[in-house]
Amino acid sequence: MLGPAVVHTKSQDFFTKLIELGYVDCLFAGNALATHDLEVAFFGTSLGVSFEDGSPVSGGHSHHLRAINKIYQHGSIAQAVNSGELKSGIMHSCIKNNIDFVLAGSIRDDGPLPEVITDSVTAQCIMREKLQNVKMVVMVATMLHSIAVGNLLPAEVDTVCVDMNPSVITKLSDRGSFQTIGLVTDVESFLSSLVRNLTREKDYENKNIYVST
Repeated sequence: MLGPAVVHTKSQDFFTKLIELGYVDCLFAGNALATHDLEVAFFGTSLGVSFEDGSPVSGGHSHHLRAINKIYQHGSIAQAVNSGELKSGIMHSCIKNNIDFVLAGSIRDDGPLPEVITDSVTAQCIMREKLQNVKMVVMVATMLHSIAVGNLLPAEVDTVCVDMNPSVITKLSDRGSFQTIGLVTDVESFLSSLVRNLTREKDYENKNIYVST
């Protein structure tokens, strides 16, 4: 589960690496995560701020809307990937690696994107279905989605919540998700460390090197 801060902090490359390593089975997010991921891919900005030097770009405030319009011109995110126009980012990686995703909408959404489920009850039903037999859920920088999904999970599911705001973890625990392990930290620091350590494990496996613990 990802919030748009993953994109704003330039951490999407770390998540796409997790997909490539085979650690992601399904992605839950909202319209914002997908929209700003597409904005970066199409315009090189997030919230109108340049990824190159961190400066505001003239007209950048409209880039996320232009990104949504590009997807509508193609008909879907998948068709934008297949056409060759969408070449990078989290959504691109999901399509290329056949990773299932659920984008649940809200009344605050711009657009929203064609794939966004605008009926909250329908979105909840689909999310419940996708969570069947899941063993671990990692929630990264998305308070509302974290609380929502936490309410859908049985207690035996390992749950990790990563957020800069400690009250997010507290809210999850207060609402019954007592199994949640909370990490109060920066998104980029968490994802970069996770990828670095998992990549190291993959290297050991590929070389048949076993480390005793």
